[in-house]
Amino acid sequence: MTGETQGEPADHGHHHAAHTWAEARQAAFDAAGPIPAGPVALELALGRRLDQDIVALQDMPHYASSAMDGWAVNGTGPWITTEPGMRLAPHQASPIATGGLIPPGAKAVLRTESAVLAKDEDGLPILTTGGTARPGEPRTGQHVRKAGEEAQEGDVLVKAGVILNPAQLALAALAGYDELQVQGKPVVRLILTGSEVVERGVPEPGKVRDTFGPQLPAVVEMLGGIPGGQQRIGDSYGEWLAALEDVVPEAPGAPGLPADVVITTGGTGRSGTDHLRRAVAELGGRLVIDGVAMRPGHPAVLAELQDGRFVLGLPGNPLAAMMALSTVGAPLLAALGHGTLPEVQEVPCGTLLEPEPGRTRLMPFRLLYGMASPAQHTGPGMMRGLAAADGVMVVPPHGVQLGEMVPAFALPWGPPIPAAQDPAAKPKTRTARTAKTGTAKAAEPAGPVDWSALLG
Repeated sequence: MTGETQGEPADHGHHHAAHTWAEARQAAFDAAGPIPAGPVALELALGRRLDQDIVALQDMPHYASSAMDGWAVNGTGPWITTEPGMRLAPHQASPIATGGLIPPGAKAVLRTESAVLAKDEDGLPILTTGGTARPGEPRTGQHVRKAGEEAQEGDVLVKAGVILNPAQLALAALAGYDELQVQGKPVVRLILTGSEVVERGVPEPGKVRDTFGPQLPAVVEMLGGIPGGQQRIGDSYGEWLAALEDVVPEAPGAPGLPADVVITTGGTGRSGTDHLRRAVAELGGRLVIDGVAMRPGHPAVLAELQDGRFVLGLPGNPLAAMMALSTVGAPLLAALGHGTLPEVQEVPCGTLLEPEPGRTRLMPFRLLYGMASPAQHTGPGMMRGLAAADGVMVVPPHGVQLGEMVPAFALPWGPPIPAAQDPAAKPKTRTARTAKTGTAKAAEPAGPVDWSALLG
């Protein structure tokens, strides 16, 4: 959290805030192409989009098996018992467990509870029906799972294009697959910086709690990325350079894959401890976005390295970082993951928002009576307002009038922005009952009411 910890530095149209908010989103989306499809281990394929049909590699099941614990039998009883797995001659039986291979010659399975073991007149063991057995049991084929009854070799089990769920993974395993061909999805590695950051307990003056470790991996996953581990470094240039050079993350629980995107926190300002741009230049990278004319989050940086990795530099303040991630990171991850540019909708604004020339303001809002009112506690280093927000308003530089429609986007963890009501819709007409009673009604307000004062 270096370089911006005392609040958003004033921009005043500096050259590095070249992109407008809309331009930055589009530039991030256009910078990347979809990651090609590839094989993924079955245990990592949950939630991935299937790129090739899953077909039956052989009949399913590929052998006839018992549906019950009991006895495999040939012909009618009584039966002479034999060892499991041997070929059964007529009037022979052998013990079998559920799922067991039906032995050659067996015609049916007699359930354990329908079987009685006795002895014949010579004292030899013999199997008869009894207990819960019904007349004629077992019929030919009874309690036998036939080979191929679920699928024939070559049948399509799951069609390409679906988002894989646990049952489909189980079906793939049943069919004999160890890995599946899925659409590409970006692996995202995190580099967290700041010597003043502590990871446990209540911070003392001069120290701040790590807000990124608990939230960024989850948000990355919500935006379509694969969390690829995280690393905490200090504020020296050498540490920055070494962290960006390290292609394969060595983090517990991280997939052993090179990162497609590296997200850094802090180091995007212009102070002596802000090293991102210099490290990118030394590694032969190019800047795609160098600042965005927005608040909070304007020091956001997007770069592409020579090896094809993208580096997304987020400001060090938590709210500023989340707004930068929503503006630049969400479109970038969507492009890499075969998605579309994230949707922006409109909501009626519940208050008057004054102009702020040259800068788009991103305002977390609460929906109150269908109108968007700015949330409280939304300073660049605050999280309380965002934690209670229903979405984020994109306030243009010229401001917004009370009741005017304003662009807005949903939070990765929140519900979609509700569709605005059609202002051309006809108002409800008075009913005959209302007309008859002549009840005086309170005058309708001339315009939208500013509810923002009610928000705590």
